[in-house]
Amino acid sequence: MTTHEPTREEALALLKEWNQSESLIKHALAVEGVMRYAARKRGEDEEKWGIIGLVHDLDYERHPEAHCAKTKEILTEHGWPEPYIRAVLSHGWGLVTDVEPMEEMEKVLYAVDELTGLVTAVALVRPSRSFAAGANREVIEKGAQMLGVPLSDLFDDVIAGMREVAESIDLVGNVETTDE
Repeated sequence: MTTHEPTREEALALLKEWNQSESLIKHALAVEGVMRYAARKRGEDEEKWGIIGLVHDLDYERHPEAHCAKTKEILTEHGWPEPYIRAVLSHGWGLVTDVEPMEEMEKVLYAVDELTGLVTAVALVRPSRSFAAGANREVIEKGAQMLGVPLSDLFDDVIAGMREVAESIDLVGNVETTDE
């Protein structure tokens, strides 16, 4: 099969085909928003970065035991370019893949994936809820180190990116900057 540049519409349709969980779809939208923000900030391809953020957990709902492996299969079958697939796989480095983030886009995805969950938990925290139990702090710290930025800067960028999509992830009025 030949490869083609996927559109956001194709990526979103694929995401919704493989995921019914509202929380997983919101997570994907949050990561997409942060990736778009990071791409703009770096003068990179916002569409490409956003699409990769949107599908990074494509297989997680149906195949958590084969996370990333099934995504590789799905994206390959749909003719996605190798750099897109590699970027998606790199977010699972050290956890479920051996694909180390090398490109800036891959490093950003690796760094922000867990952090979007943590920021969401902080925005929605209630005394009766478990506080960000699923966020892997080690991955967040490793991601910041990989990017060569302080954790506070990474948090600020994630919050700024999530603020841009706050309505679509039901966080309007809940996502504030760390210095406010």
